[in-house]
Amino acid sequence: MSKTEKNLRDAFAGESQANRTYLAFAKKAEQEGFKQAAKLFRAAAEAETVHAHNHLREIGTIKSTKENIEYAMAGEIHEFKSMYPAMIEDAKTEGVQGALKSFTYANDVEKIHADLYKKALDTLGKEKPAEYYVCQVCGMTVENEPPDECPVCKSKKQAFKKVE
Repeated sequence: MSKTEKNLRDAFAGESQANRTYLAFAKKAEQEGFKQAAKLFRAAAEAETVHAHNHLREIGTIKSTKENIEYAMAGEIHEFKSMYPAMIEDAKTEGVQGALKSFTYANDVEKIHADLYKKALDTLGKEKPAEYYVCQVCGMTVENEPPDECPVCKSKKQAFKKVE
């Protein structure tokens, strides 16, 4: 890998993390009543997304929708089969309960994401319209209608947010 490709990958990771961090900061600012600060964080997050997408395009990761679904599915499978199980064990060993809960939620939901990508791949070009809802506590993702209780974290239906 050339230095420039490594730099693009590092820059993509940094811009992606900045986007998510700024969105979390915006949410906190909103909760505290600082609407202008929240708006600034969201604007900066959007700019970071533009940068990340530019870097990702230059790396050559964005391909056809079919290839993109296969890539996403492989990533989700890696996360729930390899990445998160090791992290869960480390958190158990170290007794870090918050991290254990966070990793476990993510691990459980990544399996669902892989299944959703598989379904999307199998029906690509002939898919039926569907709505998606995401639990704001654990990330559980469901099609069409949120359940009365999240199967992962047991939150009530109101915890699900419709994805537009």
